[in-house]
Amino acid sequence: MESFGTKGRGPKIVAIGGGTGTSTILRGLREHTANLTAIVTMFDSGGSTGLLRRDYGLPPFGDLRQCLLALGEVNEGTRPIRDALEFRFGGESSLNGHSVGNLFMAALASLSDDLERCIEQLSQILQVQGRVLPVTLGKADLCAELEDGRIIHGETHIDLRTAPLPRIRRIFLDNAVEANPRALQAIAEAEAIVIGPGDLYTSILPIFLVQGMAEALSASRATRIHVCNLMTKLGETDGFKASDFLRELEHYTGGTHLDWAIVNTSVPPGTVQTMYEDEGAQLVEADMDAVRRHVNGICAASLATDHLPLRHAPDALGAAVMRIVRAGRVRRCHPMKPPAHGNFAALDLKIPTCQPS
Repeated sequence: MESFGTKGRGPKIVAIGGGTGTSTILRGLREHTANLTAIVTMFDSGGSTGLLRRDYGLPPFGDLRQCLLALGEVNEGTRPIRDALEFRFGGESSLNGHSVGNLFMAALASLSDDLERCIEQLSQILQVQGRVLPVTLGKADLCAELEDGRIIHGETHIDLRTAPLPRIRRIFLDNAVEANPRALQAIAEAEAIVIGPGDLYTSILPIFLVQGMAEALSASRATRIHVCNLMTKLGETDGFKASDFLRELEHYTGGTHLDWAIVNTSVPPGTVQTMYEDEGAQLVEADMDAVRRHVNGICAASLATDHLPLRHAPDALGAAVMRIVRAGRVRRCHPMKPPAHGNFAALDLKIPTCQPS
């Protein structure tokens, strides 16, 4: 596997999102560069995080914790604390459902009354290579207006609502919050920005509802990359094709056109697809002609694991991102027309360079 060399070196890459998707991309990239920054959503309201928010008024820790663990060193010194932080209580106790990592971060944040100091302390313990930044230090809840006019308050209620499931018309925050200045600085200094994968309406798009984030992305000179999800999600992205994810991103980022899209082309085994279909999820269709209307470069590759739960393979995804970083931005064409021959790039991981379509 190609690498950019020793720790502390490599291109400055910012990953935007939260949860499993962003932690996957971080694991895939950490072997290539130590100059990684994760900008993480701060609107989770379910599970252990939700209990701590309601009972103690603490910020959501879950997505931050996952990203810190993804960037942390795995060795004999850190393994015991990693295992403990990933432990989740079960049974009938009052701690049922609580993550030890969330409780530990709650203690650190309470002692210092400073979320960023809490993150710095846990980063030292885990020997993190890179940075994890909350997108905002303000407090707000995510809300959604459905196509039937109903308003849903709270990320977990949007994420786990029951049938019937009208489409989401729009999402918004119940309180205006400003972007973390460190997050804005990271975007300004980035050589590449990776958005996704992750739940579109509850992990990815909410980040661009934070004041200053959409503008920072638009002004950035970095190579801007979207990693398309593998599967649709019931009640959120039913029937979405790859181009639909890009369309929504453009809408919530003020019309910003990204440079590249990474689209999975592999088909999981039938048994895996059946399990997801039983949950109302389907494989995201790679509608390349429509994708070309939104970006000037496509990396189409086999990126998925072949087992449950279906995920992007970190090594394959990291390699795809790094190939795009080397290729750089592609000249933008008219946004409403498919690019003509010569100003559109297609990237095949089997070949060493960026090729025109």
